[in-house]
Amino acid sequence: MSLAREGLREMVVATLVLGAGAVVAAWLWHPAAVAPFVIVWAWVISFFRDPARVARCAAGELCAPADGTVTEITRLDHDDQIGGPALRLGIFLSIFDVHANRSPCAGTVRSVTYRKGTFHDARNARSGPENEANTLLIDPVAPIRGPIVVRQVAGLIARRIICHAVAGSELAIGQRFGMIKFGSRTELIVPDDGAVVPAVEIGTKVRAGLTILVRQRPLSPDGETDANRRQAQEVASSTPA
Repeated sequence: MSLAREGLREMVVATLVLGAGAVVAAWLWHPAAVAPFVIVWAWVISFFRDPARVARCAAGELCAPADGTVTEITRLDHDDQIGGPALRLGIFLSIFDVHANRSPCAGTVRSVTYRKGTFHDARNARSGPENEANTLLIDPVAPIRGPIVVRQVAGLIARRIICHAVAGSELAIGQRFGMIKFGSRTELIVPDDGAVVPAVEIGTKVRAGLTILVRQRPLSPDGETDANRRQAQEVASSTPA
């Protein structure tokens, strides 16, 4: 099992502290008393598992930037990073999920912005705008339309956001760029140009780099979607001359 290098300190500390506790427990009570220490140690090690993955996305598809459960799908009238209407999807990462973050598309990182904040439960929608967070603004490779926002949000327990990407970094789809330790939230925000469709529902379990989260339908040459054009034609035909 591959392990994340970002967890080296926690894994070493857990091994020393829990190992010592197990020895003392076996000496003072019974050999069976080491079981809780072994279970906690195994969980700490498994938390930092970092499986190798190969993204499988077709043209116009964005993959999940994190493992976890989809807890929010919201259409926004305006998002500051997007600069207009947007679709935001929130993923809750429990303490049992893989916590590595991966790029939802290929592109160039335009900016990375860290924000101090509160520590609401990561399942709470308030955690996105109010919690400690780190935001990547990505200019995607065509045919994906951008900009694309990936936000790492600290949760109630998590207090450590790690991001290796910097402005100018080139990311491949599904490429690992960081992680959040011990329970968190990751958001994907894309322009809502009338041709973006969620590929998941609330409650869907997703895996970073593997699960398709959003699909962008092609735009017509004049920038309108087929649905918008049909709606305009229907309105025009129903309007009295």
